[in-house]
Amino acid sequence: METAETRRMRRENRIRARREGVDGGFDYSLLLITFCIIGFGMLMIYSASSYSAQVKHDDSTFFLRHQAENVAIGLVGMLLATRFNYRLFIRPLPLIRIKPVTLMYFTAIIMQIAVLVQGGGLNGAKRWLKIGPVSFQPSEFTKLVLIILTAYYIYRIPMHLPEWKRLLRVLAPISIPVALVIYQDFSSGCVILASVVGICFVASRRKLPYIGLAGIFGFLGYLFIFHISSSFRADRIAIWLDPEGHPKGTQIVHGLYAIASGGLFGAGLGESMQKLGFLPEPYNDMIFSVICEELGLVGAGVVILMFILLCWRIYMVAMRAPDLFSSLICVGVMIHIATQAIVNIAVVTNTIPSTGIPLPFISYGGSSVIFLMVEIGVVLGISAKSGQHEGEVSRR
Repeated sequence: METAETRRMRRENRIRARREGVDGGFDYSLLLITFCIIGFGMLMIYSASSYSAQVKHDDSTFFLRHQAENVAIGLVGMLLATRFNYRLFIRPLPLIRIKPVTLMYFTAIIMQIAVLVQGGGLNGAKRWLKIGPVSFQPSEFTKLVLIILTAYYIYRIPMHLPEWKRLLRVLAPISIPVALVIYQDFSSGCVILASVVGICFVASRRKLPYIGLAGIFGFLGYLFIFHISSSFRADRIAIWLDPEGHPKGTQIVHGLYAIASGGLFGAGLGESMQKLGFLPEPYNDMIFSVICEELGLVGAGVVILMFILLCWRIYMVAMRAPDLFSSLICVGVMIHIATQAIVNIAVVTNTIPSTGIPLPFISYGGSSVIFLMVEIGVVLGISAKSGQHEGEVSRR
């Protein structure tokens, strides 16, 4: 029979869970922040694309409607990922005795090879894979797969091994899909590499070897850009150094004009001038410049704050995760979103050379928003499991 003391402890555990953001084992704060960023992105896509959509498609809502379809697909994926038990990723399937994460790994490699064979190219990079009427970027799927795979490898590698052996066991199998992505899309490959190495860094006991690793990757990147890859990547370096003097630097220049003209509070929603044919596809990678022009530095600061809050909530889920595997998955998702947001904003402000990295949840694009929402769904599923785990501990 339940005593008054037991009831009191159970009530205190429920109150403590709510204060920590796990009401009933689900992080509603993370869900709310995600929906706020997506909703803001939809608003800005309509504002940034209405002129281009009217000129190209005679429909000012063309890109908004397509993004709404992508978000709807992403919402279904996020709900399924929320209900999915993350431990099933590393449990062998009943009939074939192969772990789902292994199947995902080989699927990612096959997709990346298929891009090389029949993928569509854009600005010198092959990124898109078309299967019937559906066209998507396999690199977005590869990001999710390698986050899960890296977390799994670190989870199963014995802790007593030297740090360099642990790192080698993680990076050796992952190097194949990462190399394929880098060859096709250097910027996406760098985001994946940052996520993988970031997970290893967080899980490591010694941090010094990563300084040497960063130097090696930097040297390999230099060789790839200037001596191996297509000339358009070297052109991006030249554009970054002198955007006004380079014939292809108009996008960066007009992006900077948009940021400068926005001032503190901006020209007002829908009042951007640079989106009127000056910025090519302002609803894609350069959407942050339109945000700065229309909403000013205050609006840009709110966007950055939303990403900080999003990463903080993911960090809190990682801290409460029931095991190392799930905690590292959350860390990988946090690093992925943070890296992508930082790189996009740095490109728009011409802090680093131009890349094709979209602003997470805000830039127009199906593959990016769908798989980002699935990643958030996985984190939400882990938060639910951590809530159940806390409940089990309290009952004991």
